[in-house]
Amino acid sequence: MASTFVNNNIPCNAGSIKGFNNSQRNLGFCSNFGFNFTKTRVSDFGNSVRKFPSSLVVKASEKRENLTEQKTGLSIEECEAAVVAGNAPSAPPVPSTPKAPSGTPSISPLSLGRRPRRNRRSAAFRSAFQETQLSPANLVYPLFIHEGEEDTPIGAMPGCYRLGWRHGLIEEVAKARDVGVNSIVLFPKVPDALKSPTGNEAYNENGLVPRTIRMLKDKFPDLVIYTDVALDPYSSDGHDGIVREDGVIMNDETVHQLCKQAVAQARAGADVVSPSDMMDGRVGAIRAALDAEGFSHVSIMSYTAKYASSFYGPFREALDSNPRFGDKKTYQMNPANYREALIETQEDESEGADILLVKPGLPYLDIIRLLRDNSALPIAAYQVSGEYSMIKAGGVLKMIDEEKVMLESLLCLRRAGADIILTYFALQAARCLCGEKR
Repeated sequence: MASTFVNNNIPCNAGSIKGFNNSQRNLGFCSNFGFNFTKTRVSDFGNSVRKFPSSLVVKASEKRENLTEQKTGLSIEECEAAVVAGNAPSAPPVPSTPKAPSGTPSISPLSLGRRPRRNRRSAAFRSAFQETQLSPANLVYPLFIHEGEEDTPIGAMPGCYRLGWRHGLIEEVAKARDVGVNSIVLFPKVPDALKSPTGNEAYNENGLVPRTIRMLKDKFPDLVIYTDVALDPYSSDGHDGIVREDGVIMNDETVHQLCKQAVAQARAGADVVSPSDMMDGRVGAIRAALDAEGFSHVSIMSYTAKYASSFYGPFREALDSNPRFGDKKTYQMNPANYREALIETQEDESEGADILLVKPGLPYLDIIRLLRDNSALPIAAYQVSGEYSMIKAGGVLKMIDEEKVMLESLLCLRRAGADIILTYFALQAARCLCGEKR
């Protein structure tokens, strides 16, 4: 069936969105940030029209009687001859210049060779020249899982839950896929009884994360699954590595454990393993371990520039993974440092990382741009729990427009150079981008 797309003179840069379920039977069009649309589809059988929540209108035909003048029946030659003879047909008059408000000073126009506002004067112009695009495909959805069957809310992260790995998780993934988010990253809440100083549960092949990966791949074979490679959810000390009796985080011994964890996750079906521990040399060791076990196809997203940030608090509540003592400043980066991120970038690239990640996101836009300008690898940004919770709190208190600030913050991460964004807003943002009513 031939269709004509009409959008009421509002520009639409629409892209196909994978993952819509068959019951919706929509066409898979979504709007860019900043525009809301409605879409309508004409049935293949008859002239009935089905409406979906958005502003993009899809019609099989468009009546034009009220848009054009009545045809005279003259040939092209006759029309040309009339114009040559000075009998050009009438057209609407030139619009009058709008009047300025009373009291506006009368001045001579500024002599400007360039006026950038000319390219911003209408929605059509702004859309045509928009440099940065945001779509659900750019989003990775972090999901918290636990052994229980009920979903439990996370107090410091409104709208986020510890999801039951067999029930709530499946429903949340299905919702995300319906609006084009097909990448997730898993974070487990591990029972205290399974935690130990060496974090051995991290590489239990029947542990929570490997079990969950296998189940998700069984139900959604094309789902892209990222995993977290670090010991803190499994450590009785709450640190990302093995802690010596004097409080020192042991580097090489921790890397040994991380390699076993990454291989266990790859064996379960993970697409991307993501070392977030910040141990030296772990990317190269994990790459070698994966290749040796036949997992050369599994990617590594390295937390290249992970800072010892105060923005992680709500996340640690979600996983109950606060350090039992001290802090993480001996292995995570100093927030005051900029050039040090280049050292980490060079090391991770040389060791075989496939994706480089900056964490946190919005407060570290300069670091995202630094990595973008100095590496050809894809760059990821993590909009962390503290960023999420602040936007949520501001929205609840009516201090900001939550939806607009959410979308703007994600667009800024993209503008700074992030190819993908790990964000707890993934589902909410994708629904907005697709014009779905909340």
